[in-house]
Amino acid sequence: MSGSSLDGLDIAFVEFEENGGHWKYQIKAADCYSYHADWMKHLQKTTALNAFDYLVLHSSYGKYIGEKVNAFINQYSLHHQVQLIASHGHTVFHSPKNKMTSQLGDGAAIAAATGINVVSDLRAMDIALGGQGAPIVPVGEKLLWKEYDCLLNIGGIANVSIKQNDEYVAFDICPANRVLNLLANDAGKKYDEDGNLSRSGKINTTLLTQLNALDYYKISFPKSLANDFGTDIIYPLIQSVNLSNEEALRTYVEHIAMQLGYAISKFEIRNSKMFITGGGAHNHFLIQRIKEVLQSYQIDIVVPDTMIVDYKEALIMALLGVLRWREENTVLASVTGATRNSIGGAVWMGQEA
Repeated sequence: MSGSSLDGLDIAFVEFEENGGHWKYQIKAADCYSYHADWMKHLQKTTALNAFDYLVLHSSYGKYIGEKVNAFINQYSLHHQVQLIASHGHTVFHSPKNKMTSQLGDGAAIAAATGINVVSDLRAMDIALGGQGAPIVPVGEKLLWKEYDCLLNIGGIANVSIKQNDEYVAFDICPANRVLNLLANDAGKKYDEDGNLSRSGKINTTLLTQLNALDYYKISFPKSLANDFGTDIIYPLIQSVNLSNEEALRTYVEHIAMQLGYAISKFEIRNSKMFITGGGAHNHFLIQRIKEVLQSYQIDIVVPDTMIVDYKEALIMALLGVLRWREENTVLASVTGATRNSIGGAVWMGQEA
């Protein structure tokens, strides 16, 4: 899994057990391989490539993923244990209105590099059926954490899943770590550790009003965001106001918390718990503001152990790969707005018959 925050390639080795529809999992090993400067540059500039160069990078990145999987297997002595690789890839283009989504990382190249069977292109079928192609994690949340009515992931983009009468709705709320990290970079930091920079700043109400007025927030779900909403619209808007780094970060933290509150207010959810994962769960100040916003809805937050916080999405991609192999639904139409549930993913045979 490679998220829009560009912090690196997440790899998790997971074993699943299913008994009568009840799923159990165990993360046996997990790691995040940070991108070197060259790969950061490639991934940041993919949208500007011509078609030929993009496809060359698609193949090269697939080979890179395969090499990292091999390194992971060697590092954790997992030889002859890995039966299937489920690769989300790195999302570059996402335009559901044009029935198109594109995740970098050729599945065939991964299978060739590893000699292991691969499932990739997990969003494409839902997009073809008229869905948003996102979020795709609710199937995993439904099977693995059914005790929670609300689940929030704060990655490059913050998205929420909400259970309503045993059905799930889910959607992207707003850009999160992708923008927060860009603002931290302006302050010479890789990220805002523990939210200390944002905690020391003041809210700029003019900017906050402009952010909350953006058109995306007026659209009802199902809906999803492309990465460029954060990088090409929100980040330049923040820069145009010419604030201190602390003020910019504080204002954007408030924006994330407020948009989550607005999203929750549309549902009859009270006296429940919200399960929070993703890199943003390490931002103590952001979590504090979310907790304060959710108090009015009688919603308590639960932040699980670090392994789940950091690798929940990689874990769910692994589960989606298993479901695809078993030819079971991987995407819920109630979430994406597609014409039906679907079994998503292309299969590449890395092993000889």
